Amino acid sequence: MSKALDGRVALVAGGTRGGGRAIAVELGRAGATVYVTGRTTRGHRSEMGRPETIEETAELVAEAGGTAIAVRVDHLVPDEVRALIERIDAEQGRLDVLVNDVWGGDVYLEFGRRLWEHPLDEGLRMLRLGIDTHAITSHFALPLVIRDPGGLVVEMTDGTAEFNAAYRADAGFFYDLVKVSVQRMALAQAEELKPFGGTAVAVTPGWLRSEAMLDLFGVTEDNWRDATAAQPHFCISESPAYVGRAVAALAADPRVARWSGQTLSSGHLAGVYDFTDTDGTRPDFWRYAPEVQYAGRPADDTGYR
Repeated sequence: MSKALDGRVALVAGGTRGGGRAIAVELGRAGATVYVTGRTTRGHRSEMGRPETIEETAELVAEAGGTAIAVRVDHLVPDEVRALIERIDAEQGRLDVLVNDVWGGDVYLEFGRRLWEHPLDEGLRMLRLGIDTHAITSHFALPLVIRDPGGLVVEMTDGTAEFNAAYRADAGFFYDLVKVSVQRMALAQAEELKPFGGTAVAVTPGWLRSEAMLDLFGVTEDNWRDATAAQPHFCISESPAYVGRAVAALAADPRVARWSGQTLSSGHLAGVYDFTDTDGTRPDFWRYAPEVQYAGRPADDTGYR
């Protein structure tokens, strides 16, 4: 897929870290000019309190041979998003790929709490961060996306449509609502973009080895398997590059419209587009999770990579 996206312009909204960062890198590696947005810069941290910055993401895109422009944007502020899209229009005259990856609600997650037990202000903040940001960004970005046929919108979620058909009681009401809503947003945008030759999909990684997840287990990407001593099912985890490659493959596919409105996983797309994770394997978490982890079977990724 070397430089398959030459001449294309992408916006990764929420590209500071994790999957968003990797998506920006892989889109840039494939030749796209990538605008990377988020709230954390070298001079300012968001409420997430994480050290990763949008400038670092842009540097990683450059190291991969791509071009990136880092812009600090709070996607809950319409004027900031409007200004961002106006800047992309003025500088590029087009927007081919919009990746809505804004989240930032992990700091408010309280596993095992019911709706009435979860602090209301924190729950509502999760909805604002995970839903409103995507709607605001698409509101301003879609007129530029549809200027040329073939535009693609990627709504980043957590969980396949089949998995999320059941209530995710472990994560709770607000998290469940955010991730299912994002899938519905992809379906809605697919319908609205269709007359203009555009496509919208939702994409989910599996168990993502984000910077925060690695820190949680006290490991690095180099020795991540050490974390299986504490959580054996972490054996099925995947690097952020895996979902980055999934989105880059979608963006480069001239037949991407066949997926419009669907929720797609990195593991599924790896088989379709013939890419692997950084270790050469193809982890399929969303097949593993119901068949092994939630079925109470011993951790064993044999046959799931």
